[in-house]
Amino acid sequence: MTPAKEPLLEARDIHAWYGSSHVLHGVALDIARGETVGLLGRNGMGKSTLIRTLLGHVTQRDGRIGFFGQDCSRARPHEVARLGVAYVPEGRGVFPNLSVRENLVMAARPGRQGRHDWTFERVMSTFPRLSERLNNGGAQLSGGEQQMLSIGRALMTNPELIILDEATEGLAPLIVAEIWRVIGEIRTSGIATLIVDRDWRKVLGRSDRALVLQKGQVVMSGASDAVARDPALTGYLGV
Repeated sequence: MTPAKEPLLEARDIHAWYGSSHVLHGVALDIARGETVGLLGRNGMGKSTLIRTLLGHVTQRDGRIGFFGQDCSRARPHEVARLGVAYVPEGRGVFPNLSVRENLVMAARPGRQGRHDWTFERVMSTFPRLSERLNNGGAQLSGGEQQMLSIGRALMTNPELIILDEATEGLAPLIVAEIWRVIGEIRTSGIATLIVDRDWRKVLGRSDRALVLQKGQVVMSGASDAVARDPALTGYLGV
């Protein structure tokens, strides 16, 4: 097995509940180092719940979750983050009372093995718009600028895996194009990526593999180009 194919995330038989509601039913997911995986499905099918379960936010869970060969089945969110997993949540999660600079600098740390590929300067060059807003508070930014800040903050942790949950939702077309450009740059930089986005064509065009969830179960999985060609896909996505 080559280093590029070493498992970064291995999840097996994942179940999750919110109270008495059983949301995930035996989901399996692997992500190799440097691999980009798309997670598709209609609203309410369990995509965000799967992400939150992997990260430790959903406490009612069962199954095995491993990051970097380490059992993280019962890990808490901060423990998963320290392993080198970054999360760009739906809703962005920007600190409104901190400036752009403070939002970025507070997250800065070396990655695994001391990697420091994503510096403040590199984030500035990747998001030139943020460099013009450094002293603005998070609450003063447009939705698109907040999303750029959220992604930039995640990159400042020098992660091995970045999880993007609806990174382009509600944004203007020009900003959406900019976000997808950055996602492409992240992919070519060797960071593994898990992407949830309702633009399934773009997800499949920019990922190596994809999974489709329906009612908390994986109903399709495989190479993204094969998933894109499967006539069953549109039925599962409701398009």
